[in-house]
Amino acid sequence: MAIIRTSSESVTDTPPEPIGLARLSKLAFDGCDLAPLADELSARALAVPPDPAALMDLSTIAQLTGRRADRMMLQMGALSIERIYRQPSVDGGLRLLAFMAPGDFLANTPLEFMLQDTNVTLDMVYVVPGFPLPQPLPAHDVAIVAATELAENQPVLDQLAMLVATWPRPVLNAPGRVARLTRDGAWALLHSVPGVVYPANVRIDRVHLGTLGIEATNIAEMIGFDFPMIVRPVDSHAGHGLAFIAEPSAIGPYLNDHPAREFFAAPFVDYRSADGLYRKYRVAIIDGRPYACHMAISRHWMIHYLNAGMMESAEKRAEEARFMAEFDRHFAPRHVAALAGIAERIGLDYVTMDCAETRDGRLLVFEVGNGMIVHAMDPPELFPYKAPQIRKVFAAFEAMLRNASTTRRPAAA
Repeated sequence: MAIIRTSSESVTDTPPEPIGLARLSKLAFDGCDLAPLADELSARALAVPPDPAALMDLSTIAQLTGRRADRMMLQMGALSIERIYRQPSVDGGLRLLAFMAPGDFLANTPLEFMLQDTNVTLDMVYVVPGFPLPQPLPAHDVAIVAATELAENQPVLDQLAMLVATWPRPVLNAPGRVARLTRDGAWALLHSVPGVVYPANVRIDRVHLGTLGIEATNIAEMIGFDFPMIVRPVDSHAGHGLAFIAEPSAIGPYLNDHPAREFFAAPFVDYRSADGLYRKYRVAIIDGRPYACHMAISRHWMIHYLNAGMMESAEKRAEEARFMAEFDRHFAPRHVAALAGIAERIGLDYVTMDCAETRDGRLLVFEVGNGMIVHAMDPPELFPYKAPQIRKVFAAFEAMLRNASTTRRPAAA
């Protein structure tokens, strides 16, 4: 690891201001050529002294263009110079300090999307295990733990748990509660909530997963359920490495394609609606209240918004528009007990959830965490209903920050 500075040596009191994740993602989403911008940023990064904001933006571009290894190298280069970065507010206002973990886009809550063009100044301080926080930290009204539950983030969350216990300002999303939201940890918390179906997620190492491919193995006795199942590497998201395993003979080929050491296995739940389509919902829970973020509809069980054909289907978009418009009158009341139970057991100020509905009307939970993206990048000509709904989500998030800033409640572990 590069040398990490423990104090800021900037010539001003203002942290570097990268272009940032939200704006760069929008450029990539719109199909813009990022190469000229990358050339300009490279010149700034190679200058003497190097520009840490340019390095941070280059690391973001690297990930947006599929170069994760370059992302990590460039990010560590930036953090070796400066560990605090700012997304400025439109006009002063609230000051938020976010505790971030080094890593890729899954490592932290994507706060930049939610606070872009608001009256909230976002200062992001990167916590590196074994090193003290950089000093001085920016003055702030409220703080939030942005680091997610990834295994590689656990040392960061452990360090934050000790820090925030005596923090002088309110701290949202207690690190100990974030740390519990691994797939198996979330199952342990939520599977017994009334009205919730949360399939068991069993952590299994490579050797024992291979054993499931032996016909004579008693699968149900070993892991508690049988085929068909879905399998994925630990810490994988967005469908990477996720596979439907119908029978023991499929285990060997799957392992040949995926070199991970640990996996999660879960029973497959067929959640098709009566029309044969699968529907998956993203819901944010902010200060205990649920908000619709998106709905994806597909003929395939593994749904992601970008592969569900939402842009190509006016019919699907119309259904998503109805879902958003009627969320507070239909979906939320239908699952009021389940959503309340989930919010209570998780105990976070802000959390997101991917879910569906079973054929008997219960809430089927796939994943919960504080790292899912909620954005307003979709073209308004195709999705005129989305921007008003996402603004509602962002406004609720900002209101949560402002409400918290007026109290001095101690952070929970």
